[in-house]
Amino acid sequence: MADVVIGLDLGTGGVRAIAVDLQGQVVAQTTQSYPLLTPRPGWTEQHPADWVEASLKALGEVAEQTEGQQAIALGLSGQMHGMVPLDGDGQVIRPAILWNDQRTGAAVAEIETAVPRAELIQRTGNPAITGFQLPKLVWLRNQEPQAYAQVRQILLPKDYLGYVLTGAAVSEPSDASGIGCLNLASRQWDREILNVLNISPDLFPEVVKSTAVAGRLKSELAERTGLPAGLPVVVGGGDNAAAAIGLGISERNLGRGSLSIGTSGVIFAPCDRPTPDPEGRVHLFCHADGGYHLLGVTLAAGGALRWYRDTFAPNMAFADLMALAEQSEPGARGVLFLPHLAGERSPYLDPDTRGAWVNLSLAHTQGDLIRAVLEGVAFSLRAALEVIQDIAPVKQLLATGGGVRSPLWFHLLADVLGTELVAPKAEEGAAYGAAILAMVGVGAYPSLEAAFEILPEAIEAVQPRTHTAYEAAFDRYTPLYESLKAVR
Repeated sequence: MADVVIGLDLGTGGVRAIAVDLQGQVVAQTTQSYPLLTPRPGWTEQHPADWVEASLKALGEVAEQTEGQQAIALGLSGQMHGMVPLDGDGQVIRPAILWNDQRTGAAVAEIETAVPRAELIQRTGNPAITGFQLPKLVWLRNQEPQAYAQVRQILLPKDYLGYVLTGAAVSEPSDASGIGCLNLASRQWDREILNVLNISPDLFPEVVKSTAVAGRLKSELAERTGLPAGLPVVVGGGDNAAAAIGLGISERNLGRGSLSIGTSGVIFAPCDRPTPDPEGRVHLFCHADGGYHLLGVTLAAGGALRWYRDTFAPNMAFADLMALAEQSEPGARGVLFLPHLAGERSPYLDPDTRGAWVNLSLAHTQGDLIRAVLEGVAFSLRAALEVIQDIAPVKQLLATGGGVRSPLWFHLLADVLGTELVAPKAEEGAAYGAAILAMVGVGAYPSLEAAFEILPEAIEAVQPRTHTAYEAAFDRYTPLYESLKAVR
């Protein structure tokens, strides 16, 4: 009977479960969706019960698809930063508040009044950020004191799912470092920060290695899903770290990072020591390999192009939009686009900044506007990459996500970023990385280095070309953020 390992990624729009054999081939997969709640402007929530129901259904479908094969482990990944508050009986007190929720501005200010911003960055790798879990907890204390009084445990989304599956509440550094109170040097909760905020460290779970076995699948859930009772459940990693593991990106191979163009744009760069940007312009988190990584985030990347299509060209295919953009030229004939449609993370950490087209004239065409969107996203990512390069230089980025499937955008990004872009042969995402971590966790491979040997190789590498038009456009793009503050 062939052995397989299951990887499960608890995303914002749905959960993906895959089964991977020990040669690294995906042999089964399924996705299940669940609703996103927006009870007020700027609020995003989900019911953890929806996660559980969808995850159990997904696991059951994967078990059916792999009948005749033996599941030996389940690894977890998931959306970062969310807050699941539990009472003393382990019951969810209120809907989970998600990573992209923006209600916590006052809580961020309260945290940075109690703990100076520079000290937070030095200890945790980041300033207080609206999307992180710690400000959510402060918000809960201030705005829903009756709910806060019931809280006995705070869990991240994937860790809550692990708790439901096994009964064990644990976390691991890659996800825990996105809470806002994990000391990066010790990889444990920073008790001094929590004491200053009058928050008990006991609310947070034990932090173990990403490859650690959190617990074993409960018998009643094994019966429901068709998986083996007592199946080891490995803690896994936050979605960005797990996706990087699935690409073989690790501190063992410094200089090689990743670029993802999905709804958001993310640059991931591994590093071997916790060296934050002193201004907190890019994130510093623990990596699931035992090292660290820098993360630069543009909130509206592919999302900016989708917004354009849905708003101005709802009947056009994305391929047709790209064909129009190709009729323009590098520099979009002078048009600039600021892609801050949902606020911005790197390098501004400003939820209130907004997007704009600049330098429009009667001579400009639809192709110029579209190309400006593509270039604006690339310029935004370059602004983050320039900060990263000063701390953990990267020479090559593995490019993933729907955006880089466009040859135009793929080559444009390489040229603007000035970095070799490589397209991986297969792109299975965070669920695949969770499966790789689980293989190591149960001893199917002795180390991540050994497990990386089974990963698919890249199929295409693009070297950057120097375009004076892009350089000139980036020089004009750079001051836009500060210049447009006055018109908010």
